[in-house]
Amino acid sequence: MRILVTGGAGFIGSNLIHRLLADGHVVVCMDNLSTGRLNNIKAFLDSRDFEFVEGDVRTPYAFEVDQVYNLACPASPPRYQADPIGTTMTSVLGTKHALELGQATGVRVLQASTSEVYGDPEVHPQSEEYVGAVNPVGQRACYDEGKRVAESLCFDFHRQFGTDVRVARIFNTYGPMMDPDDGRVISNMVVAALQGLKLPVYGSGEQTRSFCFVDDLVDGLIAIMNQTVEVGPYNVGNPEERSIAEVGRIVAEVVGTTVSLEFTALPVDDPKRRRPDISRLTEATGWKPSRTFQEGLARTVDYFRRELAREA
Repeated sequence: MRILVTGGAGFIGSNLIHRLLADGHVVVCMDNLSTGRLNNIKAFLDSRDFEFVEGDVRTPYAFEVDQVYNLACPASPPRYQADPIGTTMTSVLGTKHALELGQATGVRVLQASTSEVYGDPEVHPQSEEYVGAVNPVGQRACYDEGKRVAESLCFDFHRQFGTDVRVARIFNTYGPMMDPDDGRVISNMVVAALQGLKLPVYGSGEQTRSFCFVDDLVDGLIAIMNQTVEVGPYNVGNPEERSIAEVGRIVAEVVGTTVSLEFTALPVDDPKRRRPDISRLTEATGWKPSRTFQEGLARTVDYFRRELAREA
């Protein structure tokens, strides 16, 4: 197939493209490079099965493709809060334009949503039926509410026009191709450990997250695109929950350094617990994550070690 991946120069997008090319597909990557990195797709540029288009999803676009993965949007809090209006419009207009392409051509569109639609959840673990507890006026609202509107557009296009849509709610993901400076937990900790610095921990470190290795995440997205029959939404992530302080200890162990944590203030509206109920996707497709945290973290550490050496 010929497949469009918006946001394809980003962390998840570039890993998805690697898999799609390996599976024999032709891929069009569209990215405005505001947070995506050319280095993430450098290995594909000489392939006749790959095309890079520098473009912004906030502007209408048209391609002749068989599927669309709409992944375009800053995803780390420092990046999406740097231009909050731009972040909201990327989610809203970017999703609208992807859906309009799907409506006009009949191709399926997978919308990359997020666990942030659950906000600071009052239900644990989070299933797709839970409607969330999001602060609509906080500093994170540009991302959280932008993605919630994106989901509503997907369901309204499906109901009103019959547009072929799938919605994937992505939980915390880590792995190669992450930006060392993106400000998320794993990248912050691994980079600090490799540089011999204290590992940053927000709050007490007792808050929890569930981290999914990117290869498993990509498997899940492809399963949602090709194997599910309902729009969704589908949680996709790893239900193995651990505290942030525990993550720091494991990172130090994998890097081979002494554990030294530096505690800082907890960001406003930062969720206290986060763990996906993935039973809907598992029942629909059989998908479940298979890589252990230590296995994925070892590959991530190797990647960041090379990145830091390249940038030195």
